[in-house]
Amino acid sequence: MRFYDRERELGELERIKKIAFNEFSRLTVVTGRRRIGKTSLLLKSVEGEKTAYFFVSRKNEALLCRDFVEELEFSLGIKVPGQYADFRSLFFFIMDLSTRLSFNLIIDEFQDFQYVNPSIFGDIQHYWDRFRRAGHVNLLISGSVTTMMERIFRDKKEPLFGRADALIRLEAFPVSTMKQILQDYAPTHTADDLLALYSFTGGVPKYIEQFVDAQALDVQAMIAFMTKEDSLFIDEGRTHLIEEFGKEYGNYFSILALISSGQTERNKLNSMMQMEIGGYLGKLENDYHLIARRRPILSKEGSRNVRYCICDKFLNFWFRYFYNFRLLIESKNFKALQERIRQDYPTFSGIMLEDYFKEKMMEEGRFAQIGSWWNASKGDCEIDIVALYLEKKHAFVAEVKRQKKNFKPEIFQQKVDYLRHSLLHGYTIDAACLSLEDM
Repeated sequence: MRFYDRERELGELERIKKIAFNEFSRLTVVTGRRRIGKTSLLLKSVEGEKTAYFFVSRKNEALLCRDFVEELEFSLGIKVPGQYADFRSLFFFIMDLSTRLSFNLIIDEFQDFQYVNPSIFGDIQHYWDRFRRAGHVNLLISGSVTTMMERIFRDKKEPLFGRADALIRLEAFPVSTMKQILQDYAPTHTADDLLALYSFTGGVPKYIEQFVDAQALDVQAMIAFMTKEDSLFIDEGRTHLIEEFGKEYGNYFSILALISSGQTERNKLNSMMQMEIGGYLGKLENDYHLIARRRPILSKEGSRNVRYCICDKFLNFWFRYFYNFRLLIESKNFKALQERIRQDYPTFSGIMLEDYFKEKMMEEGRFAQIGSWWNASKGDCEIDIVALYLEKKHAFVAEVKRQKKNFKPEIFQQKVDYLRHSLLHGYTIDAACLSLEDM
């Protein structure tokens, strides 16, 4: 799959690189979940230029330095004198070299220096401070374990606090990019194929690339591809999160599995977990950035009328099927797993369709606020999308259905009227039903 999107990030990286080469060294940190395309972005930003790429694997420090020396010699066309058994000495050589040569240095999975030698972070800080203004290295650092990267560069107690000249957090592809990818590789795709790509991948480039490379770009082909025994998707959620959560991953996984299955209220989660989970929810939201609290639009910040959702669309999908039905995977009954997903897909994708339209509308830039609205005391009085235009006193409300034939305009109009009288006094309200036809 060819390189897509990231124009803004590439522009920023190009700007920083010019400063590093023309003035003095710069340090840029790129973070984001695994498979989001950090390495691809960094390599794209330095195409055709002198660049050394270091991948921090968890191995003996001397062996790792030997790998790094080979990369320096090959990529920069230099001879590294002597032998290096510790990264401290090697980084001194690199920073000294930057006073005579302009080059890019990418250090990937930077947080894993913690497992090689924790003192390396302090060594980097020491020589960075000493040589930065005399050198011309464009130092690009990336890492996938968000909590560790946050601590390394944002915690005041850490040696590298305040050393990053730029922090870039890479996000998933927007819906417009996913549409473009399908148009390029499957020009006869249906709206349901686009919804499936959005629902299954959440816009994560690596997962989209898997489907593109396998030429599995319709709903049924995607489901079949994901549920093969050797599929990347089978254990991806566990691989992605187990290091983040550590020893308590079991409770975190259970909470995420419940939310993915529709248990979105805290009291219900407490009841099903048979424990108070406020601390776990707080960490999932504020430290791991995996869940978010949703309130009815225009409700007060302190309102207890809260529903939790999983922010990462792929993980929401993975927990709903691959984690909740892990017994099928353990017994290698992949056909049964495939059938579970097929049967539930209309329900699941209907829920995801609402998020699709919200993201699409946010991209358009016409709205000041987009959300949903519900009134717990009125039972099923709920409106899927309520969006406030940038113009004052103008709103758009919509009910989302996979098929327009399932839309009941009279019932929806009653909800809109209630919303108008209870919340949107004096607003001009545009109302509609959005379906697959409108994607």
